[in-house]
This record gives sequence, C-alpha cells and structure tokens, in this order.
Amino acid sequence: MPGITLTLSGEKNPQLTKACVVLATQITCDILKKNSFETMVIVRHVADDDWFIDGKSLAEWGKNSFRLEVTVVDETCSKDQKAAYQKAIYNAMEQAMGNLHPQSNVHVIDCKAASYGYTGITQEYRYQHKDEFY
Repeated sequence: MPGITLTLSGEKNPQLTKACVVLATQITCDILKKNSFETMVIVRHVADDDWFIDGKSLAEWGKNSFRLEVTVVDETCSKDQKAAYQKAIYNAMEQAMGNLHPQSNVHVIDCKAASYGYTGITQEYRYQHKDEFY
C-alpha cells in the first residue's frame, strides 16, 4: 500500500489538486507496480511566502514547487523503477503546475514490511499469510 504525501505550493486549487492526485496515483501504480485501490494520497498546500529555497521564498523566485513523498515496502521497487518514477512524477507535475523550481522533489521512502501496514495488519504479516488475503 503506497502512502503518498503530496505538498503543493500556492493556494488551494481543487482542479489542480485533483489533477495532481490522479497523476501521482497513476504513475505510482504504473511505474512502481502498485494497486490503485490501496494507494492513499494526502495533499497539503503551502503558501509561496512560506516555502523557501536558498533563503528565498517561492514568491521571490516567481516559481511553483512540489514535494512528493511515497512510502513503499522495502525491496519492492528496483533502482530503475525509482529512477523512472522520479522523472515521470517531476515531468507530470511540471505539466500540471508549470514553472517549477528545479529543487521540486520526490522522496521514495523504503519502509520495512514489519513496520508498515494498513487495517491494523503489517505488510510482513500479509506476505507471510498471503493465502489468507489473496
């Protein structure tokens, strides 16, 4: 189950938010081979005056930005998948938001299966008892 935290610069924009959520979910499922039914996305918005890069706010830079953090179970995604994911997410956000600061970024968080789960069940337990779940 990937958990995605997507932080977008600027004021809330429901259309942009929805577009970015759809893109993040689709790319996560396509490239990292995850199930959309199990993909959770939390969106946060940060005002341009409150987002700083090199001591200057995005308002001063005149740029947009994003940060996407995705938590996946360790060893379920290859280095090649992660590299392709980085590029695809950045390009998709560039198209959706436009005018991105180059320090916009993606963080793939590899988490131990025994430390991560949902419905009160760890991914390690699911793996060990996969006949019960699938």
